[in-house]
Amino acid sequence: MDLASIYRAEYGRCVATLARLLGDINLAEEAVQDAFATALAKWRTPPPNPGGWIVTTARNRAIDRLRRESTREARHAQALLLQHQDAPQEVGPVRDDQLRLIFTCCHPALAPDARTALTLRLLGGLEVPEIARAYLVRETTIAQRIVRAKKKIRDAAIPYRVPAEHELPDRLPPVLTVLYLMFNEGYASTAGPLIRTDLCAEAIRLARELAALMPDEPEVLGLLALLLLIEARRPARLDPNGELVLLADQDRALWNTTLIAEGHDLVRRCLRRNRPGPYQIQAAINAVHTDGLATDWRQVLALYDQLLALTPNPVVALNRAVAVAETHGPEAALAALETVDLPGYHRLPATRAELLVRLGRVTQARAAYDEAIALTGNETERAFLRARRSELTPTSGHLGEEAAGDR
Repeated sequence: MDLASIYRAEYGRCVATLARLLGDINLAEEAVQDAFATALAKWRTPPPNPGGWIVTTARNRAIDRLRRESTREARHAQALLLQHQDAPQEVGPVRDDQLRLIFTCCHPALAPDARTALTLRLLGGLEVPEIARAYLVRETTIAQRIVRAKKKIRDAAIPYRVPAEHELPDRLPPVLTVLYLMFNEGYASTAGPLIRTDLCAEAIRLARELAALMPDEPEVLGLLALLLLIEARRPARLDPNGELVLLADQDRALWNTTLIAEGHDLVRRCLRRNRPGPYQIQAAINAVHTDGLATDWRQVLALYDQLLALTPNPVVALNRAVAVAETHGPEAALAALETVDLPGYHRLPATRAELLVRLGRVTQARAAYDEAIALTGNETERAFLRARRSELTPTSGHLGEEAAGDR
């Protein structure tokens, strides 16, 4: 494993551990970055436990910095405490370092968008451009949000601490958002390889930790079910040549039946609670996709109608249009897309292109494909769209969830 891969896999864990040890998120991030810079200079081959090496080096760098910059006895004391802190006692209901850092960054004093942007940067190790694409906003906007969040933590002296049990439900929505976006970036990376299995696995691991912590929260179970059902289809998502395969064309024999069974069981548990929320409904949609040999699109459309009423946003409307196309035809789906406004999101023109092909409007379809290709950041998706464009015929084209953006 090269250093770049180690960085992607270990950065979030190391920052979370150092934040617990230091009680200072900014110092933790800087110490981890310094440790990786040291690794770049010193490593010929990675040590057996690269994450442990990074944490130890970062901790030593933090001690040196605290002593060097210390002007008060308190800073000296902090450095001495850190030096002799072999196994700090964990306090409160959240035991996992990364999950605790998520809850810390989701403090109610921070703006909602700033919370998730900061957490994706610290926990997922995502760079500003990747977070910006996840939010469909400009990079400068995300950079400003992160800077403001860190400044707020510093100026308001927000402590790195485990929230009390009665505080957990209020912080839950942004925590769910973070895990959802982390998984999405892993499953459909905005740059580099299409799939980042490390991010997918980490999001699922943290979702499991969260479900164990809050087993009575239906949306937590819904999110875990959603991630498991999407992950179950991953083995069939790329062909042997590394090319994208749409849901309709996937070999269902490659799907992970163990994860599907677990996901379906969680969906049934959610249904029994009868407190539907956005993640539960999305999980139910993916349960339909993984139930039997073909998708029941009328059931999917009914669920999207429910989801759109609950969370009326353009991405949901775009995904609903795919279900409309499968149940009522491409003309009705094109009409449904008329009010969808998603500037800069390549899956909107990609979906429109597929609908136009079905209607035999090939010239317009080519233009829509060109727009989608220009907006696509991932080379695997770009190659897929180019291939679809090059194969255009008046009778070609069928939609899949990948075209719209649902996973």
